[in-house]
Amino acid sequence: MQPVHVGPVTLGTGQLVLIAGPCVIESDAHALDLAHALASIARAARVPLIFKASFDKANRTSLSSFRGPGLESGLQTLARVKAEVGVPVLTDIHEAAQAAPVAAVVDVLQIPAFLCRQTDLLVAAARTGAVVNIKKGQFLAPADMRYPLQKVRDSGNPRVLLTERGTSFGYHNLVVDMRAFPQLHELGAPVIYDVTHSLQLPGAGDGRTAGQAAFIEPMARAGVAAGVDGIFMEVHEDPARARSDAENALRLDLLPALLERLSRVHTAAHA
Repeated sequence: MQPVHVGPVTLGTGQLVLIAGPCVIESDAHALDLAHALASIARAARVPLIFKASFDKANRTSLSSFRGPGLESGLQTLARVKAEVGVPVLTDIHEAAQAAPVAAVVDVLQIPAFLCRQTDLLVAAARTGAVVNIKKGQFLAPADMRYPLQKVRDSGNPRVLLTERGTSFGYHNLVVDMRAFPQLHELGAPVIYDVTHSLQLPGAGDGRTAGQAAFIEPMARAGVAAGVDGIFMEVHEDPARARSDAENALRLDLLPALLERLSRVHTAAHA
């Protein structure tokens, strides 16, 4: 496997990495406060942190749902997080034209699961030179991710992460097959487990996505035991008031104990 460096954080060398933040940028102050809190928790747990948040949620269930502050304002917030908190930053892009301006600010360009086969988007992200995190589509087998991965690499960028976020299982449900993690590793890239998105119940709410946050810890433990390089989680100080993915986000005050337990599982799995 080829390790991937994201600022001071390295994935793929046996250390567990945390990618965490709110689903969407709710305000400049909220993102900064949450980033500071996450950085403090991660330092105490000795787990490297990459902060994540979206400037635009382009695939919300309802037209009336909050999408975020937009590109310009969102990038200003992410730039402040990176400068003031001192952690690498990840955000998702939805159009090829967004790749260059976003890469000028953030460290990792994320390709949403629904868009993981979009060639122009992958190539544009690759050509920025930024790290590219490709989420596995809910409709793809793990081995099928070799094609999006190769599109980025063949475009001159070897800095790629692969993220599992669940597979569609009937209506309004996702499942995670733990066999996916070693299969993704066989493709030669660091593997991330997006725990909280894998616990979505897509479209199962009243014009919104529902979720099952009660299962975050057992699923995270299972993914770490299966050998993932990083854990991706949506975290919020008050999930009930979160403006996106409220029902599958981890409550901030639960994170320290969870990281401690995940670190023990990671140590045991690599013994």
